[in-house]
Amino acid sequence: MTQPHATHVTPRTRDAEGTPGGQDTQGTTPAHVPPADLRAALSAQLGGAARAWLDQALDEAAAHPGTHGPISVWELRLAEAGRRCGPAHADAARVLVLHAARADTDALTRVYTQGTADERRAVLHALPHLVPGPDALPLVEDALRTNDTRLVAAALGPYAARHLDAHQWRHAVLKCLFTGVPVDSVADLARRARSDDELARMLADYAAERTAADRAVPEDLHRVLALTESGRPAPGTAGPHGKES
Repeated sequence: MTQPHATHVTPRTRDAEGTPGGQDTQGTTPAHVPPADLRAALSAQLGGAARAWLDQALDEAAAHPGTHGPISVWELRLAEAGRRCGPAHADAARVLVLHAARADTDALTRVYTQGTADERRAVLHALPHLVPGPDALPLVEDALRTNDTRLVAAALGPYAARHLDAHQWRHAVLKCLFTGVPVDSVADLARRARSDDELARMLADYAAERTAADRAVPEDLHRVLALTESGRPAPGTAGPHGKES
């Protein structure tokens, strides 16, 4: 049976039992929302029992962070989050538990390696809140090698925008186009695509391949290609030294 997809909890998203929330767009996933704001928004949307469970889970994680024995109590709470808070709020709840537990790269790697796809996605959303440097890039790289489009989208949040090198990042954008992941999922897309001639070449090649095969070119490809042109002076306009380009 197909599981319901989680929505993203933000101050602008309402509970599934009320009016519907907005669509998942750039800046509305748990990776983009500061944990304090995420907790306030989630608490406002949960029912009494779910909110009590979340408060207890976060208190436990804060009191017993790190690793204790074969499995820490907060790791058990990650597995419970979907049942306790509902699929619509599970991502946010798991990110908050990871943050409260102050999970380091080793702990995040263990959860990612041993966890379900939902738990892996939560780890990816939590990276920008917990890992300041590039140490967790292997998790992003692993997610980008999968065919799970929800993992691919989660992998391309603010952490990837900061730490993926240009070669990996370009191929990640192409992966979105190959698999149908909306490029709105790619954090900081406009800045990283700006004046990127190599990305423009790759996009043009992919568009030519699709056209030659009599297949439609994704609309998102045209959007990203336009971004690669931003920042360049228009033909015939003065360059930075007053000369025409």
